[in-house]
This record gives sequence, structure tokens and C-alpha cells, in this order.
Amino acid sequence: MNKHSVITIIAIIVIVIPFAYSGLNILGIQQLEYRWNNPGDFSFFTMSNHGEIEFCNTIPFWTSFQKLDITVFYNEENLGSFVVNPVTINPLSSTVQKGIFSSEEILTAQHIFMTLDFEFDGGDIRLDPNKLITVIRIDTPIIGIIPYSSTTQISGFDLDRIMNSEDLTCD
Repeated sequence: MNKHSVITIIAIIVIVIPFAYSGLNILGIQQLEYRWNNPGDFSFFTMSNHGEIEFCNTIPFWTSFQKLDITVFYNEENLGSFVVNPVTINPLSSTVQKGIFSSEEILTAQHIFMTLDFEFDGGDIRLDPNKLITVIRIDTPIIGIIPYSSTTQISGFDLDRIMNSEDLTCD
């Protein structure tokens, strides 16, 4: 091979690797599984006092993201957000990460959370659980600079079920 062919091949590899890594990150966050660190112990009230989430990377490549943000709404009012900052997860493995809950009106949020947790555990219905909506957003940049996020909207009951799940693929 001549010198120009080698330089061209190296340049192509240098250009392709960041795009391939970003593509694998996007695939990874789409396949990412998560639950509360102590399965069965999740409640919205405990989430409002911070906590830890276990993440399971189900693909055979490293997956990383800049931020996971679980925003909770009741009756279209933002009650607060649970945020996990940057993490890289090894292939086909799990990791536990600490998250922080923040809210402008923490007492109101905790009161609503306690009432809904009671309902989800089979208690009397005092608030409409159908009005509790969670938006899960995972941010990961493409080639380190182009913002990309995956957003999922689910009911509060579904988030409660996911976070209390006993099974992850990585177990």
C-alpha cells in the first residue's frame, strides 16, 4: 500500500468510530432497563428523598448517557424531577447510580406521592391515579456535541411497576 492509501484508511476509521460509538449509545439507551436499587421498596415518596437506581445494559457494547431525568406531573402540574447524572455501563452488566430529586414545592409533591403510594398499594382512592404522569428522558450526545434525547411518557402506576420489578436481563 502506498502512503496515501494508509492515510485515507486511517482518516476513514477516525471519522467512523465516533459515529459508530454514538449509534451504539442510542441503541443502548433504547434497550436500557432500570429499576429501584431495592426491588419492591420503590415508592414515589422514597424517590422524593433521593435514592439509587439500578441500570442494566442489555447489549454487548458499552452504553453511556449524560443524564436520566424522571419528571413527575400530577394534573399537568410539575411536581419535581429525579435526576441521575452521567454514567457508563459495561456490556451485559448492571450498575447502581445515585439520583437526586428536586422540586419547587417539595411538601406538596411529598403529600401527593404519599397519597398515591397508598393507593398503588391497595388503599382507598383519594386522588385520581390517572392524572399522575411521568416523563422519562435520557440524554446522550451524538459524537459528543449534538444533543440527542429519548423521551418516554408513562403513567405513574407503570413507573411504580417498573421500579419495583424483580427481574432485569442482567440478573
